[in-house]
Parts: sequence; structure tokens; C-alpha cells
Amino acid sequence: MVKDNSISSKVLDVIIYISLIFLMIVVLYPVIYIFSVSVSSTTAYESGRVVFLPVEFNIQAYKVIFEAGTIPRSFVNSVIYTVVYVVISLLFSTTMAYPLSRAKERVAFKGFMSKLVVFSMFFSAGTIPNYIIVKNLGLMNSMWALILPSAISTYNLVVLRSFFEAVPESLEEAAFIDGANEITIFWKIMLPLSKAALATVGLFYGVYMWNSWFNAMLYLQSDTKYPLQLIIRQIIMQNQMAAELAAMGDTSMMTENTTNTESLKYATLFLSIVPMLAVYPFIQKYFVKGVMVGSVKG
Repeated sequence: MVKDNSISSKVLDVIIYISLIFLMIVVLYPVIYIFSVSVSSTTAYESGRVVFLPVEFNIQAYKVIFEAGTIPRSFVNSVIYTVVYVVISLLFSTTMAYPLSRAKERVAFKGFMSKLVVFSMFFSAGTIPNYIIVKNLGLMNSMWALILPSAISTYNLVVLRSFFEAVPESLEEAAFIDGANEITIFWKIMLPLSKAALATVGLFYGVYMWNSWFNAMLYLQSDTKYPLQLIIRQIIMQNQMAAELAAMGDTSMMTENTTNTESLKYATLFLSIVPMLAVYPFIQKYFVKGVMVGSVKG
């Protein structure tokens, strides 16, 4: 392949590199800023001196977090919820997507099931019916109230179905000749070939559960079971309420230890970002391929 050394090509390369650097700065700056505030003093933050790097470095906020116990416990809860949710969602989604990707002759009521899946993409029961179902099933105040109602995402199901449809049926026919059944083909052939799609869909499911707080607020009564995102929401809402009351002259919600309020909030936010940043590099090589599969066929 001959490299294009024309001036227009070089100018285009420069524009692309500048654009990529700009996008990198836009993405990384909020993360760096959150970390800098979390390890800076409140006086430095309130005076506007924290712009990029930490000012008056201290880790008092992180000491408070780990000594209190609430945030580490909620962090562990979020990890457990996310891991269990991803495993169950991938199991449900793949076992439903694979039959829907096969020929009508092999799957009974395939057309009806496909239409039902598309219908659920555009219409949902709503919050109140879901709440009633969860309550009547006895799932309130349990991990399963967060996992089971949203175990299958229609979009992710379509992505997996598109990937399975792209796998040649000749592989299955050869396996049938060798004596394999449907379950063996699914576990020994289809899933090993689906690493890109599984990694991509697993990331989608993981990010959704990790950032979810609304269902936890509805279904969990015990604060020992709260996920990290719900704790973050409570911290932010409490600070907003305190600021509003202080603006009206009411200092009843102001605490004696005001030196760590902002640092504590940003430290908790930073801890909530770390897991996704740690996981993404390991599945990045599968991500583009998995997304493109779902965009080519619907």
C-alpha cells in the first residue's frame, strides 16, 4: 500500500490528530478535575484555585470514607449487583437471541416472538405496574428487585441476535452431522465465537447497573443494601438542601466538619468512576467489532 504524501493528506492528518487530542482532553479533564478536588482542601476549592492539579494536597476525604464504612459497603454492593446482573443478563439474552436468529423451520413461533420483542422496545408497562409486580413477587428489599425486572435489554438482545445471524449455518450443520444437539452447538460453538458481542453487550449491561440508582431507591428499604450511586445521590441532595437553607439564613443543616464536604462528594464520585475505567481497557479490542455487528443487521 502506497502512502499518500501529498500536502492535502498531511493537512488532513494534522486536523485528525488535533481533533483526537481535543477529544481526549474533553474526556479526561472531568476525571482529573474530580480527583484533584477530592485531594484538595475545601478552602482551595471554594477560592477557585483548583483548576487542574490538586491544591494543598490531602487525603482526608478518603480517610473519612473508609472509616465511616457506609461508602465502602455500598461500593461492594454495587460490585455484587453489577457482576450478578451482567452474568444473568448475558445468560438470558443469549439464550433468547440465539433461537430468534435461526430459521423459522427450527424455531416455533419465531415470527410472533420477534414481534413481541420489538413491541417491548417501544412500549413498557411503566413504574407503577413494575413496582406492583416486584412487591407481589416478594422481591422488595432484595438484590433480585434490581436485577430481574431489567435482566433483558431489547437493544442488547437485537445486537446479539444480529451477531448470531452472521455466523454461517454450515458450522451448525457440520456439528449436527457429528452428533451434536442444539445445546451443545450453543455452548461449544456459538458462545466461543461470540466473544466480541458478549464483551460489548456485557459492558452495556455493566454500565447500566453500575450507574443505576432509581430502582434501588424504589425497592430497597435497608440502607445496608444501597448501591454506591444511591449514596452519591443522597450526598449531593443533602449538600444542595443545606446550601438552599443557608441561602435563606437557616443554618440548621450545617455541620461542624465543613472542611471535607466538597472533597467527600468528589472523592465518592471518583471512586464510582474507577471500576469502569479499570474494566474498559480489557474489552476495548472487542468493543468496535461488537458494536458494528449490531449496526449492520437489525
